[in-house]
Amino acid sequence: MGDTHEPRSECPINAAVEVFGDRWSLLVLRDIVFGDRRYFRELQANSVEGIASNILADRLKRLVESGLLTREDTRPGQRARYSLTESAIQLVPVFARLGSWGLRHRPTNSALRVPAELLQQGGPGLWQEFMDELRHSHLGTGAPPRSPSIHERLTAAYLAAAGAG
Repeated sequence: MGDTHEPRSECPINAAVEVFGDRWSLLVLRDIVFGDRRYFRELQANSVEGIASNILADRLKRLVESGLLTREDTRPGQRARYSLTESAIQLVPVFARLGSWGLRHRPTNSALRVPAELLQQGGPGLWQEFMDELRHSHLGTGAPPRSPSIHERLTAAYLAAAGAG
């Protein structure tokens, strides 16, 4: 889908890793999914891990080229807004599973654990509802979420944790 390099193999795990498996791409997606950060400056300024601007620019470009993000067309001097595509929204269960694995097997900050714990406790039903909310806010499809939304709860937990980290 716009990705022009030849994959190392036709393995589905390799195909996924080549699109979003590097450390920064996954973290950029995490910040858009959980932090509702949609603009370059807010992604860079609020990065818990301290992403450099050249790396962020490169990863955003790659994620757009690979079909995980769309970039709003803008006039010169306007900020471009990034939105998740359906294929990126379908990564929510991957984030939930990665977070669950991290909770069990890696040392983590207690505040930064909150979104992973919420996803783990809520299970697939919560993931689906969260994905529907993301579809509404990023793709403009479906009914508006109920209040408070799962996205609001996860974003508040993520932003509170990121500020504490």
